[in-house]
This record gives sequence, structure tokens and C-alpha cells, in this order.
Amino acid sequence: MEALRTPDERFTDLPDFPYEPRYVEVDSGDGGRLRVAYLDEGPAGAETVLLMHGEPSWSFLYRRMIPVLLDAGLRVVAPDLVGFGRSDKPVERTDHSYARHVEWMRQALLDEVGIRDATLVCQDWGALIGLRLVAENPDRFARVVIANGGLPTGDRPVTEAFLAWRRFSQESPDFQIGRVVSNGSATPLPPEVVAAYDAPFPDERYTAGPRVLPSLVPADADDPAAADNRAAWEVLSRWEKPFLTAFSDGDAITRGGERVFRKLVPGAQGMPHTTMAGGGHFLQEDVGPEFARVVADLIAATPR
Repeated sequence: MEALRTPDERFTDLPDFPYEPRYVEVDSGDGGRLRVAYLDEGPAGAETVLLMHGEPSWSFLYRRMIPVLLDAGLRVVAPDLVGFGRSDKPVERTDHSYARHVEWMRQALLDEVGIRDATLVCQDWGALIGLRLVAENPDRFARVVIANGGLPTGDRPVTEAFLAWRRFSQESPDFQIGRVVSNGSATPLPPEVVAAYDAPFPDERYTAGPRVLPSLVPADADDPAAADNRAAWEVLSRWEKPFLTAFSDGDAITRGGERVFRKLVPGAQGMPHTTMAGGGHFLQEDVGPEFARVVADLIAATPR
């Protein structure tokens, strides 16, 4: 597997993002090794919040939330998915599969970083991967907060908005990551923030991950990942630890997706679910501090 590594100088002078990355290595799945980047901030012995980004962003997405969580006395771990951010980037789209992304994060976060009793905060592909980690390793997680994400099995039709996004990701000759994130936010992002989202991708060779992930979302019942996601739902249907939904009110792609979690997950019963007013798909950009306070309040209200 050929993988590219974004030069460090691409990440200098990032706005409001002073955090130093750490690195672990994982098996690539074909005998090689891949480097995975992550942030680890706050007291080592504090409650751990695992912030998982999605498509096509990276841990920079959480820069408006991290200070609030740290001020609450929490430890924050925020990885970059393989193919994103400072993590290595396999160059062939066929190098990427849903199963591989779950395994890469399992190795990085559970085996190498060693997170335990974590509160998963997930959005977009952070939910598709993060909820699989929760279902397959439930003893390592204490709570879940999901926003604008899901765990599809292909048994229900996806939205027209998602189908349009998937076509664009596969067919557009000009795939500008920063513009995608800006368009998915409720208000346009300033140029320096757009540039920070573009930073991991010096040219098209680096974009196999962002390009391919929309095509890996299980949209049909016979999708290769559908059975594993159904198995994950079997676990979540018995999950009694706190499970909170915090979807935004301005995301056409995932609108209404919170209802299935509130209905089927026992731990979601009686929880103070919220709708994040003023948030687009990337609500971390639009209402990041407010979202972070929702997370901190949940942890304070549900001691282990």
C-alpha cells in the first residue's frame, strides 16, 4: 500500500489550533504500517472525551470545542482518520474500506492510545466508525454523544441530499476540501479556516480518503459493511449507558436521524436530547462552544 504523508510545514500557523500532534502506528492491512495522528490534551487522569471527526474534515474541526472541554477539567483525545489531517494517506481508493477504517481506529485508539471509560463525541463518519468501536468494545466507553451522524445498514433509503453529495465526491474534477466544509457550515468560513481544511491535501493524490468515503456508506442492504453495522445495532439496542443526541437544525443530509437512536437505544431514554440551533452539517464550526457545553454537562450529570 502506497501512502503519502503531508509535509509538516503545511500545518504551520493554523488559526486557533495550537495543539501539538502525537503519533502511533497501525498495521495497514497488507503488511505495511500507517502513522495515525491524534491530539491528547488535558489531565491524564480526567474523564476522557474522544472527539471523532468525519468527512472531509480533520481534528481541526474541534478547535472551538476543545478549550471549553479543557476548562471543564476533561481530557480530550482527537484523532485524524487515516487519509485525513496529519495521518498517513493511502493513495488508491481501493486501499480504503469501511472495515479497514474501523480497524485502523481500533488499533490506534484502543490498542495504542489505550482509551478507557471514554465519552465518544461523533459526527458524520466519526459516527459510522465511532459507533462501531463502541458496539465492538462496549467496555471501553462510558457515554455517547452523536450529532449529525448515523450507523446505516442499507435497509432504509438514504436522503436525496446524501446521494447528491456522493455523486459530487466521486465525479467532481475540482474537489476542494475547504470549500466543502465551508458550504456545509451555516455561515461561510473565513479564508484562513478554509485554508486549514485544505492544508492536509497538497494535491489530488492526497485525497483518496475524502473522495472514497461517501461511496462506502452502506446505502444498500447487501453492502459489504451492512452485516457488521446490523451486528453493531444489536449491541446498541442493549446499550444502557448514557446516549445523547445533539443534531443541528440545519443539516439536510442527516435531518431526522436522531429519532432512530432515541427510539432504539435504551441509554437514550430519559436523556436531555437537544437540537443545536444555528448549526449546519459541521455544527462544530457554527455552534462549537455550545456543543462542547452539552458534552461537559452530560459528563457532570452522569458520573461513572
